[in-house]
Amino acid sequence: MKELTYYLVDVFTETPFEGNQLAVFPDPKDISDNLMQKIANEFNLSETTFVFPSDDDNCDCKVIIYTPQNELPMAGHPTIGTAFTLLQYGLLKPKNLDFLVFEEGVGPVKVEFELKENKPDLIFMNQPIPEFRLKFSEPSQIAELLSLNKEDVRSDIPVQVASSGVPFLFVPLGNINAVKNAKVRIDLLDEVLKDFETNQLFIFTTETERKDSFVHCRMFAPSFGIVEDPATGSAHGPLGAYLVKYGLSDGKRFASEQGFEMGRPSIINVEVKHDGGKIQNVKVGGKCVAMGKGILQIDD
Repeated sequence: MKELTYYLVDVFTETPFEGNQLAVFPDPKDISDNLMQKIANEFNLSETTFVFPSDDDNCDCKVIIYTPQNELPMAGHPTIGTAFTLLQYGLLKPKNLDFLVFEEGVGPVKVEFELKENKPDLIFMNQPIPEFRLKFSEPSQIAELLSLNKEDVRSDIPVQVASSGVPFLFVPLGNINAVKNAKVRIDLLDEVLKDFETNQLFIFTTETERKDSFVHCRMFAPSFGIVEDPATGSAHGPLGAYLVKYGLSDGKRFASEQGFEMGRPSIINVEVKHDGGKIQNVKVGGKCVAMGKGILQIDD
């Protein structure tokens, strides 16, 4: 019988039972890719991570990320939640004073952390520079896919794919009611986005619930086994770059709110450094809450 220790953490929140849930296996030993996928499916969280030694001397460790149905090359809340867990429980001694470097599918990922009373507090990951890709030319089809009216989709800025490793189709909506009322029509998903680059939908508006927030968001990824995600860190780097590109943000740190419709409010902080609109650096971060640990028993 093989016993694997795991830790549970809520990411992008300071309040237990909010934010985005994550399971972290800090020492999965020599388990196979197939078994990691089965474990992620068993936990059925948005993502589960597995931590291994890295062959890169510049990296603190290697982090492999799975959704219930797929492996991801990079993801936001798993990266931040894994860093928090390793630091919170003293499972890894950082090679550097105030940051970790994870080997992930996109390459080395720098994760900066601040300590409070010798425990991890605010954690930021540096994401790859976002790439802007295809624009979707039929907003009315996207509106129908989301069970909305064509007028709910903004016409002054595009529906467009952007990616820092995982592509999302960014859909700007006119107000918070449209975001709240959106429902993905699974019967139309393949029809509308069958030949498109991605069917992961990230919808947002600049009307917010909290006065300190700048945008209100939701993300749907049914093909990844994620009907809706409470907090999508990997989408927020591209979101920040999108807002800068189209003149909605100056790139200074802002707070994004997500997961409110799911009863799991999440606050994601985003910073975008740019020069004349040319994106130079993107950071996404937040806080975490430790929720406990357990042991998974698997027959050899």
